[in-house]
Amino acid sequence: MRLAELSERSGVSTATIKYYLREGLLAPGRQVNATTADYDEEHLRRLRLVRALIHVGRLPVATVREVLGHVDDESLGRTIRMGAALWALPQIPEPDTEDAYVRAARDEVDQLLDTLGWSNAKALVTISPAYRSLVVAVAAFRRLGHGWGAERMEPYARLMHQAAVLDLDFVETYPSEAERVEIAVLGAVLAEPMLLALRRLAQEEESARRYGFE
Repeated sequence: MRLAELSERSGVSTATIKYYLREGLLAPGRQVNATTADYDEEHLRRLRLVRALIHVGRLPVATVREVLGHVDDESLGRTIRMGAALWALPQIPEPDTEDAYVRAARDEVDQLLDTLGWSNAKALVTISPAYRSLVVAVAAFRRLGHGWGAERMEPYARLMHQAAVLDLDFVETYPSEAERVEIAVLGAVLAEPMLLALRRLAQEEESARRYGFE
């Protein structure tokens, strides 16, 4: 398809597509002559992904470029490739290791991982943004006097493992490695807010069942 058709089918203006091409977010089309290039379904799929990351996920262009670089890196195995793409998304800063609440939170999270037998997650604690985020959240709860320890987190973690199984079962329905990593990234950007909304809807439903509307 020509640029105009790519624009029409994607709903993205030709000027924006040209900008994405200049920024390296979209691969160049097949050059037909000095002024014309052809684009295919792969360009359309990637364009929709870029659009979702920027306009729905509100990611800066530089971050999208880094994420897509990992998506396209065929030298990496699936786990590392997926992890690198996800870890390139915006993350919280490293917590203060001298903070007593942070140290206590680390102990609780480490105990949780041991209880669950999540040895792979335990091996990545020094570099994992997810581990860091969990520690920060637990530390904040403890600072406010709420005991979110390993025992309390365990049933939630087991539910999340079931969600992870569903996630990866869905990822594996896509034919190519790049598509699988792409859908994992979209899951982080789009599905996580969806899951949060489902949790809140469930809380509203359960609250009404237990306490009524008075």
